[in-house]
Amino acid sequence: MMRERRGAILLAGVCLLALLLLVGLAEDHLPAPDLSLSNAGPGALPPFGADEKGRSLLAYAAQGASVAVIPAILAGLFVGGFGVIGGLLRALGWSRLDSWIQGISEVVGALPRMVVLLVVALILPEDQRGLLPIALTWGALATPGAMDEAAAVAERLGGARFVEALKAHGYSAARIYLYHIVVLNLRPVVVRQGAEVMMQVVFLEIAFSYLARVESYPSFTHPDSVSSWADLLYLGYPSLAFWEGTTAHALGLGLGLVAFVAVVALSTSHAARAR
Repeated sequence: MMRERRGAILLAGVCLLALLLLVGLAEDHLPAPDLSLSNAGPGALPPFGADEKGRSLLAYAAQGASVAVIPAILAGLFVGGFGVIGGLLRALGWSRLDSWIQGISEVVGALPRMVVLLVVALILPEDQRGLLPIALTWGALATPGAMDEAAAVAERLGGARFVEALKAHGYSAARIYLYHIVVLNLRPVVVRQGAEVMMQVVFLEIAFSYLARVESYPSFTHPDSVSSWADLLYLGYPSLAFWEGTTAHALGLGLGLVAFVAVVALSTSHAARAR
């Protein structure tokens, strides 16, 4: 079990580091076209090939990472942090605040999330549009559920009675709340919730960008001068729709990046599982 946990931690760390490296490689604009490399494969233009204008797909991957990765991580941390708060509130025995959280959770759960996100995306001025407001909105919509699940974990421990029992054994408040409750018991829940939201935000960005590209709308999540991972999927889908293999490498890269994010989320959740 410990070996599996270490392997999951290593895998999640390496994959996340690779994504952050892509963010560091991102430039403000795509490279200049080179028609002699039009639709070149990875063998002709390592590591990922080129688009129809001979521009490296590595630039697409890096710009897409710069759009999605940091807001997704912040949204995951946002949800995980509020999950910890929900669990600690239940452990403190603040029943009145618990009832407020339950009420908010029911109201938020009834909201059509995609409609809320589209409203947020549309009310932002075009020159200020970005993924971060959408990501934090999605995180806010997911927060009540995360807090409620973390509170349920604290309740199964015994809530305030568990805290009082540990205090009777001489443990300090910091050790009780930060170690016994958060690290040992809330960790699997809040890490999984945060990792899932991180993955969902990346998928949302791709969906919004693909919609804007297909309908020729201005982008909801990034400046029009910057490319998204959705552009890779858009470049690559003709290889499936029309059985033309010239853009298959773009589709493979786009799907590979999506799978890469899923690996980060799943391995992070696995690494944080309870013993």
